[in-house]
Amino acid sequence: MKLTKLLLATSVLTAAGGITFAASHAEMEACENCANDMTLVSWGGAYQNSQIKAYAEPYMEMFPDVSVSWDESSAEAVAKLRAMNEAGNVTWDLVDVVASDAIRLCDEGLAMEIDPDEDLAAAPDGTSAEDDFGDLLVSDCFIPQIVYSTTFGYRTDLVPEGVEPPSEICSIFDLETYPGKRSLEKRPINNMEWALLCDGVAKEEVYDVLETEEGQQQALDKLGTIKDQVVWWSAGADTPQLLADGEVFMGSTYNGRLFSVIEEQDQPVAMMWDAQVFDLDGWIIPADLPEDRLNRVKHFLKFATDTQRLADQAKYISYGPARESSAPLVGQHAELGIDMAPHMPTDPNNAQNTFLYNYEWWADYRDDIDAKFQAWLAQ
Repeated sequence: MKLTKLLLATSVLTAAGGITFAASHAEMEACENCANDMTLVSWGGAYQNSQIKAYAEPYMEMFPDVSVSWDESSAEAVAKLRAMNEAGNVTWDLVDVVASDAIRLCDEGLAMEIDPDEDLAAAPDGTSAEDDFGDLLVSDCFIPQIVYSTTFGYRTDLVPEGVEPPSEICSIFDLETYPGKRSLEKRPINNMEWALLCDGVAKEEVYDVLETEEGQQQALDKLGTIKDQVVWWSAGADTPQLLADGEVFMGSTYNGRLFSVIEEQDQPVAMMWDAQVFDLDGWIIPADLPEDRLNRVKHFLKFATDTQRLADQAKYISYGPARESSAPLVGQHAELGIDMAPHMPTDPNNAQNTFLYNYEWWADYRDDIDAKFQAWLAQ
């Protein structure tokens, strides 16, 4: 994924803040030989709500015979799809995953390869889907939806008197200046990178260091300096709730979840964008679905990932749409009426010091480092 593409999209977003959304949805023909039930897998919380509002509800309005059920198991998607495949009983129809998990599932034959120009809608000006998504199509099985980041929020009312609010990533390790509990995700991704950055490793050398046994131990040792002050989270909604309840001083989560707790819930929380980690999220179709289920999924997917629908999603959450043609259509929040562009992780004011997540590296090393990280947590 190229940062230049993301920043280009943001410059268009910022300039187009006043553009309004198209009033009507594109007409779609009825789906032939299609199942009428779908099980979609996502992450719950504010993100899943943005998916429901932007494309699931509009799709069901167009096709009232279709029912959609949601499973909030995306964090465990790889393990669960492996188990379903082993049992010969795949019950999911469409699964929302991060890019590195999509690569793993594709490599293992658990996700279906797609043809962007056949399976996805072209842009309104006729640009092919493949060109519109561009280099965000990081796997033959992956249909990107959003560019997001993992970053930190903190309680503004818990900043010690006379102390500047935290603005740098290494504040998470500074328990003396910023006392209080932290919340970190219960997996190695991002935590290991931040730990090495804050232990003196240069940004461009992080993955080379992390590839070694010594580098992995260095990251765990750094995390060990705050381990007894960490609340470990598994769901994206956990940190916003912990912050809202005042149970942690600062914590990591997805930028859109923090947008929700700050702007929608009006909690005394602020963002810390330093060393935010860019990543991609999108759909995969489980391999070997029965024909009627596959037909329905493809029909829905063509609608849900078109230019307008991905722009519509940004009305509900501050994630950048993965299509270049969607950027000019992003405007204001559907309920708050605020300009969404400055809340995007790719906004130049927010992206002054970013860390680019290496999803291909994690696809190769995830299982081994996961096991080591979980063993460390249990110590």
